[in-house]
Amino acid sequence: MKSGELARRLGAELQGDPDRELAGVAPLDRATPRDLSFLSNPRYRGAASRSAAGALLTASAEGLAERTLLIHRNPYAALARAIELFHPAKAFPPGVHPTAVVGAESAVDPSCHLGPGSVVGRGCTLGPGTVLEAGAVVGDGCRLGSGCHLHPNAVLYDGTELGDRVILHAGCVLGSDGFGYAQEGGRHVKVPQVGRAVVESDVEIGANATVDRGALEETRVGAGTKIDNLVQLGHNVRLGPGCILVSQSGISGSTTLGAGVVVAGQSGAVGHIRIGDGAKVGAKSAVTKDVPPGAFVTGHPAQDHRKWLREKALAGRLEEAFARLKALEAEVARLKGAKEPS
Repeated sequence: MKSGELARRLGAELQGDPDRELAGVAPLDRATPRDLSFLSNPRYRGAASRSAAGALLTASAEGLAERTLLIHRNPYAALARAIELFHPAKAFPPGVHPTAVVGAESAVDPSCHLGPGSVVGRGCTLGPGTVLEAGAVVGDGCRLGSGCHLHPNAVLYDGTELGDRVILHAGCVLGSDGFGYAQEGGRHVKVPQVGRAVVESDVEIGANATVDRGALEETRVGAGTKIDNLVQLGHNVRLGPGCILVSQSGISGSTTLGAGVVVAGQSGAVGHIRIGDGAKVGAKSAVTKDVPPGAFVTGHPAQDHRKWLREKALAGRLEEAFARLKALEAEVARLKGAKEPS
């Protein structure tokens, strides 16, 4: 693709040769004259100027004279679209594989793709363009909107609902039983989980992530939320729109996250709390109480990030402080001894 055509498709301003032929996208240090590369962080401007890339996607031409540039106000977002242009998504033609199973009273749009060994239970609805890859399972009474994509071995338990354009990666499980048990006579008695799981439109959920069904009501994932691999959402959790949950994070039952909340890797939240709109939870943190909107918390237990930083800085000086304390104690003892009558 010529650089001028690529700039047009990305809505970028072209500076330099519009006829430079580009065949792919590559990092700055590996790009060839037939590659597009990108600069989204100014600290790499030197590497960009030295790169062999045929064209650079950047927000500014500063320091990049005599290069073919595609100038865009958001180069990272434009990069995502450029990669899609050079690497189109795999096509899944409409049709039902001979080994797929479709239950009675299910409505599967003719434009859907049902791959080998996929299963659709009774009374389900699959919207236009939805894809079930090999081994994907949709339980009874599920509702899937248009353009959904279930990768191999993704599983929807009975009654699960997906909006439009939901992506579930391999091994993802939605609607499994929440972890609820009552104590009776020294035994763990299972509390039936009779709610459901609802995932709104434009959500992507990573490989081997799990979303439990509600105990009595529903677990809900808000529109546009992105969930990484190996994330766990307990029963009755509610995520607002546009949240980000990073790998190995977990949210306990009946906790609510507002809009745009970010939970970094290996962090967790106890049950029955609220994390406000736009709040951020740092990596490896444990949230044990409500977090106000816009807050940034870290630590175990999680607290205001600046306070946590101060405490960590002080902790690093404990050995020095202890030595000074011992020296002061020794000096006090010496002075005390000097004042005592002989």
